[in-house]
Amino acid sequence: MATRPSASLPKLSRRARVLLIIAAVIVLLLLLGARLLDTYVDWLWYGEVGARGVFGTILLTRVVTFFATGALVGGLLALSLWLAYRTRPVFVPVTSMEDPLARYRSTVVARPKLFGIGIPVVAGLIAGASGQSNWEVVQMWLHGTDFGRTDPVFGKDASFFTFDLPFYGWVLGWIFVALIVSFIGAVATHYLFGGIRLAGRGGEISGPARVHLLVLVGVFVLFKALEFFFDRYQLLQAGRNDLFTGAAYTDLHAGMPAKLILLCICVLCAIAFFVGAFLRNIQLPAIALVLLLLSGLILGLAWPAVLEQFSVRPNANQKEATSIEHNMEATQYAYQLDPEHVEIDEEYTGNTEASPEEIRADEGTIPNIRILDPNVLSPTFTQRVGRENFYGFPEKLDVDRYTVDGEEQAYIVAAKEINTNGLAENQQTWINRHLVYTHGNGFVAAPANTVDRALEDADSDGGYPLARTSDTQNPEGAGIRVDEPRIYYGELATDYAIVGGTPGQAPGEYDTATDRSYLYQGKGGVPIDNLFNRLVFAAQYGERNILFSDQISEGAKIMYNRDPRERVEKVAPWLTVDSDPYPAVIDGRIQWIVDGYTTLNNYPYSQLTSLGGATEDSLTGVARQQDNRINYIRNSVKATVDAFDGTVTLYAMDENDPVLQTWMKAFPGMVQPHETISDELRAHFRYPEDMFKVQRELLTKYHVKNAQEFYSTQTFWNVPQDPTIEGGLDPNSDTANQPPYYVYAQAPGQDKPTFQITSALTPLARQYLAAWMTVSSDPEDYGKMTVLKLPTGGGQQLEGPVQVQNAFQSNPKFTQDRTLLGNQSVDIIYGNLLTLPVAGGFLYVEPVYIQQRNAQSYPQLARVLVSFGGRIGVASTLNEALDEVFGEGTGEAATGPAQEEAGGDGSGDDEQQQAPPPKDEQREPDQQKTPPQDSGDSDMDQAVADIRAALRKLKNAQQSGDFAAQGEALEELDAATRRYEEAAGSGN
Repeated sequence: MATRPSASLPKLSRRARVLLIIAAVIVLLLLLGARLLDTYVDWLWYGEVGARGVFGTILLTRVVTFFATGALVGGLLALSLWLAYRTRPVFVPVTSMEDPLARYRSTVVARPKLFGIGIPVVAGLIAGASGQSNWEVVQMWLHGTDFGRTDPVFGKDASFFTFDLPFYGWVLGWIFVALIVSFIGAVATHYLFGGIRLAGRGGEISGPARVHLLVLVGVFVLFKALEFFFDRYQLLQAGRNDLFTGAAYTDLHAGMPAKLILLCICVLCAIAFFVGAFLRNIQLPAIALVLLLLSGLILGLAWPAVLEQFSVRPNANQKEATSIEHNMEATQYAYQLDPEHVEIDEEYTGNTEASPEEIRADEGTIPNIRILDPNVLSPTFTQRVGRENFYGFPEKLDVDRYTVDGEEQAYIVAAKEINTNGLAENQQTWINRHLVYTHGNGFVAAPANTVDRALEDADSDGGYPLARTSDTQNPEGAGIRVDEPRIYYGELATDYAIVGGTPGQAPGEYDTATDRSYLYQGKGGVPIDNLFNRLVFAAQYGERNILFSDQISEGAKIMYNRDPRERVEKVAPWLTVDSDPYPAVIDGRIQWIVDGYTTLNNYPYSQLTSLGGATEDSLTGVARQQDNRINYIRNSVKATVDAFDGTVTLYAMDENDPVLQTWMKAFPGMVQPHETISDELRAHFRYPEDMFKVQRELLTKYHVKNAQEFYSTQTFWNVPQDPTIEGGLDPNSDTANQPPYYVYAQAPGQDKPTFQITSALTPLARQYLAAWMTVSSDPEDYGKMTVLKLPTGGGQQLEGPVQVQNAFQSNPKFTQDRTLLGNQSVDIIYGNLLTLPVAGGFLYVEPVYIQQRNAQSYPQLARVLVSFGGRIGVASTLNEALDEVFGEGTGEAATGPAQEEAGGDGSGDDEQQQAPPPKDEQREPDQQKTPPQDSGDSDMDQAVADIRAALRKLKNAQQSGDFAAQGEALEELDAATRRYEEAAGSGN
């Protein structure tokens, strides 16, 4: 029995169509409104930083790839549906009076354009939304730059594998998606209109449907042949062998020939499908399909498995030697571990004996030993130089070097940022959070090699850094001049701020205790003084106050995306950004320096490694890298973010990097040439931590000299676990790695102390010291890596970090001191354990801090532990600890605590450094003596008395946690210090 398709359904009324259109528009706005809002807000932000070219290029590429992938999938589906509909049977065969598909068929016939266009459009939109996210693949293919290095198997430039092959794979992937979707659409349409029937023993299929489907399958198989062609190149990034990345022996001698054979079989099968389609014979395509499946199983799986099991594994060290050599060469180049960048010194013996004269003669390392741990002292900085409760510091401070009074040395540095989370409850209003407390104020620095004075017991005072602040009131307070110390952009600025405006209308931004009416005049921020932008940002942040507040006046701007890492990531989304930006004073302005990496995951034969895993260690307070797999990395870009106006500047650090050259072609003008880097900026470049960690992880294996040594793994190294954290002394625990440390020291082979990043290395599954590595940050030899490789046989094994920490813990004197210092109300904090090459051996230095267990307490240096050649020193100062190890008088070479007569108590309290009273008044309030009275000037006497009273009031307020009282005390202190300066300036 056969039936004609039923008549069309009644058409919708005009009113119904209008209502449907309105409903569709509302749904579309709900779906796209947030995306359009985000796009406009981003457009404004890119205009602020002068990077609309980046925004436009990315947007254009996304739009083009959206329509390209959408047109491919949707267009091919539309063609397939059209062919299936045009070739449908005139009469639809049915097997019973009840046809379950009749009503669906009638609906489609009534509105063929709606289904014939609507379904492909929806499929195209879905495909386009997915395809546009791969804009980077397209741009890298369009602008790919040659590496000048060829792979060892095909002889092709590495750019083919890194830039071209991913694009070809992306295009093939979407062709397969389009063909599969078209095939499904064709099957559904033919079934709906009777071209395919499931009745009977085997079902029936009409001639046009058979031709249509066989042609689609044939085209699919033909493109599969092309995929097998490109799969041969993908084998150079295979991971068949767990020991290394790249084509192994089995891949080269079984996998690669199998790909070529399968390619030929696919072409023959495609021809069989085409012939079967036109001869209307399904047997030939069926035989071809069975042949393809069997060939895939035999050639793709069985043959390589047999070769691997019976030929390769019994002789793996010989069979895989060539592939390992290729992997070693490619990996050393991709991670800059080749002899051009790494110098391995095998003559350093690690002498365990050193005379006092040798230690005293060391003028490079010993005087500059860092006893301040930047990962411990953030609470100390916050309490002692933070002043107001709304200022704060990142959890991890930074280490940099500065020249002060003609002497260059390492400093613990930090920007005193705004931290609105620290506002008291009565300060937590919308206006305060976003219009008043908008910026930080000051650059804080403390010499890394000293403290104010030695701490003798848990109840004594001292052990604090000599932290000083350069801010608006005292631009040279830290000995480092800062002309613009206001910080609107920083690591703690996670929320938006509305700044500037008209005097008298805007509430004024808190700048100092005496100036609360400052209005921002910089170029940072996006204008928000027009109704449209206020409406946009009110919707963006869900905050109606932005729309209705009268205090947002003409000239007001809104600052957002204020974190330095986030700003660099948005300006250069093709970069992987280092997890730890740091502030530096450049030409009188505070600049955040952010390291940017160009990375790949498809460099031929290079070892794949996890970026997140390689950079993870015991450090806290830094961002965590995503767990991306990479096998190529360059520190190609140094970026700066101005802390006052948010200006982002990218500088080319490695102009020879082909990946950087590729992106510079894609975004011309965004990266400044290397020669534009000023000498002052270059002097503050640090070799980046994440780059060092990745190289350190790879160097533990790729320091070996030949394939046989690599295969045996016997001479591999390990990154030691951090012994200073909980569980760090248990070799079987899953403790985080010891982080690398920045030090200012003179390594063997250097003729002066330099700023460098260092790390100890231990043998595989052992705890003694195997090597020590360092990379220089000095402009003259920036990036030079030196490895001191210790002898492995015959000589005495040197203790590694875990063994030294064990020795510290069991030392009788330290055990006694730990009992004395540590009690129920005091915590002991172990600082970073530094490993320093000194006098032919290795000197270990570890600061130990204590902290009272109360809300207002903060760490203070209590002891310094020193170890050399098994001898241990424990003392309250580095000088005394060195004396215990090397003999009396040796510690004179080290930098000791500051003397009170040379600089007060060195407390670093901000209120004291802003306008310092006489030396006796620089003591803590409870330690102050009677101020000198010999001047006889009543104004000065009264000012000194007021200073003392304000300091006492401030201390009491800090102990009680009363932030309002702290603010009042600080105001009184500022007023008193100004009166003191006026009296002193008048000749008194």
